[in-house]
Amino acid sequence: MTERSRLSEDLIKINETITLMAVKTEEALLKALHALKRQDMNLVREVKRGDAEIDDLQLQVEDLAAAALATQQPVASDLRVLVAAFKVAADFERAADHAVHMAKAVGRFSGEPRSHLIDRLVLEAETGVEMMKGTAEAFSARSVELAGRTAAMDDIIDREHKSLIIEVLTMMRERPEEAQRAAKLLTTSGHLERLGDHMTNACEDIVFMVDGTRVDLNR
Repeated sequence: MTERSRLSEDLIKINETITLMAVKTEEALLKALHALKRQDMNLVREVKRGDAEIDDLQLQVEDLAAAALATQQPVASDLRVLVAAFKVAADFERAADHAVHMAKAVGRFSGEPRSHLIDRLVLEAETGVEMMKGTAEAFSARSVELAGRTAAMDDIIDREHKSLIIEVLTMMRERPEEAQRAAKLLTTSGHLERLGDHMTNACEDIVFMVDGTRVDLNR
């Protein structure tokens, strides 16, 4: 087997592993979302258990990319793919961590009536799921256009997060006794906001991977 064909096989394995990582991370956030909607603690436990598998997949990506860098002779375009693989895998791993934090929040909101503030969290999470799908597809398809469209969805999460902050601060001024609940809402929304940022960062790395340009997709 030539070095080029061996590198091609390594790149295929990396692509497959990142795709699997993306699927598992999306599943984790969906479970966390359904757990929040249904107050389902069984789903919360599933999200927590699944996080270790996502961590293992990230390590697999890192090992594959490091081995390819050390033993093959990648050209510039291959180097960009390998560097992007490191960074995109890390962003999915961190996004999975934020999904776990959201799942943990279900216990904090257990027994509370559904409110429009929870609905804002739901919209943030639903948008996060769509961003994960778009990021994974953009990486697999090497699509700059899809990466740009996916990153643009972060504006929805940011808008909901900022609106929630304003409403929660107003609630705290008017009803100081709600301070503990307000803190829980802000913390959970903050995790979802950062999840969106990680997907945006991954999309920026995908653009670099494809055409070698550095772009800011979070303006």
